[in-house]
Amino acid sequence: MAWTAARRSARDRAAVAVDQNAVPDPSLVDLSEAQLVARCLDETPGAFDVVVERHRRSVYRLCYRFVGNHEDASDLSQEVFLRAYRGLRRFHGGSSLATWLYRITVNACLTRVTAKAPPVVSEPIEGLRHPADTRTESPSERLLREERAAQVRAAIAQLPAKQRAALILRMYHDMSHQEIAQSMGGSVGSVKANVFHALRGLKKRLDGGR
Repeated sequence: MAWTAARRSARDRAAVAVDQNAVPDPSLVDLSEAQLVARCLDETPGAFDVVVERHRRSVYRLCYRFVGNHEDASDLSQEVFLRAYRGLRRFHGGSSLATWLYRITVNACLTRVTAKAPPVVSEPIEGLRHPADTRTESPSERLLREERAAQVRAAIAQLPAKQRAALILRMYHDMSHQEIAQSMGGSVGSVKANVFHALRGLKKRLDGGR
């Protein structure tokens, strides 16, 4: 039994270890979400690679916002897709695949951050998001922007886990309260409360505790 479980775990991990240089199967790339999920459940070779390719950037960015460094974010992203691969039969299309993956990601991130001390956030991600925005900046303006961004990242890292999750999804992923509620498995009211308290806590930390 233990050997079988170990063999399955190795197989599952291999299935989600997507080669970044691989060329996706053209017959799978343009499939609808429902068709792609069906191919995954039929164990069509390369089908889950397409799922990962479609969503890996958004999952990675969400992981990064929680853990604050690229190495841990990569490890956590791999864990998210492993959970998704193993649990895909439980996806029934009640929400989008992206929302379902966000929920897995939030749960994985909450488990990680509650088991560890708050991260020391030192590696920026903003430069990857808006590279064109910095072209007209002077060196002093860029320095001030990066210092302020580092302060915001550090302050967010100190928020309670659920407040951090709600704020990250709202601020950085532009999700509605309803979408956040679906991703976090709570009510819209609780999401609004978490965002409100997160913003208040963030302001307090950025103002130096005043």
